[in-house]
Amino acid sequence: MTEQPPRVLLADDQTLVRTGFRMILGADGIDVVAEAANGAEAVEAVRRTRPDVVLMDVRMPEMDGLEATRRILTGAPGEPRVVILTTFDLDRYVYAALSVGASGFLLKDVTPEHLTAAVRTVRTGDALLAPAITRRLVQRFARPGGESAALHRELSSLTPREREVLGLLARGLSNAELAASLHLAETTVKTHVARILAKLGLRDRVQAVIVAYETGLVSVGAGEAARQPTERT
Repeated sequence: MTEQPPRVLLADDQTLVRTGFRMILGADGIDVVAEAANGAEAVEAVRRTRPDVVLMDVRMPEMDGLEATRRILTGAPGEPRVVILTTFDLDRYVYAALSVGASGFLLKDVTPEHLTAAVRTVRTGDALLAPAITRRLVQRFARPGGESAALHRELSSLTPREREVLGLLARGLSNAELAASLHLAETTVKTHVARILAKLGLRDRVQAVIVAYETGLVSVGAGEAARQPTERT
């Protein structure tokens, strides 16, 4: 059975941006089910159309993309994946959006190929950002003891091995690098990562990296010598 293409909602206050993205996605067989010019329209459109992926601008009138993302990702069943659109790389608003559950971000000058690949990536449940990129965001904006720490202060549900995996994941190691470092099979590492996300109620590795820093499991500046990740899982 052929997998259905992702259903996408575009939220941006610039008509030209929405039109351009709609054309790019449509050319690759990705259906844009709705558009929104502000955050309030985006929240309503998500409830009405139930898209798989939301491409969300940050700065919009009436309700910004951060508040819209927060309202969309409230734990309702079947919630979509949200990808933040921005003209600012490593922007504090991007970090705030990741903290409330966004699965990654794209710069608005993204290539057509990268845009369509990103939508398909997050639709499958993967995070769009490699952990090392997320780490740089965290090191710039994380506040130990912040909101994520308050929600996930209790890491006692994790086994010692899972805590070890989470710490290395937060330092930017890929699954293959984790497996080599811990002398484990890569499939075993993937199982550990899945259990960590489930136990802490996290959507993906992006949130796991944030929680690791904000709970103090990993300190800012740690693991700078870690190699850059070679894969995104």
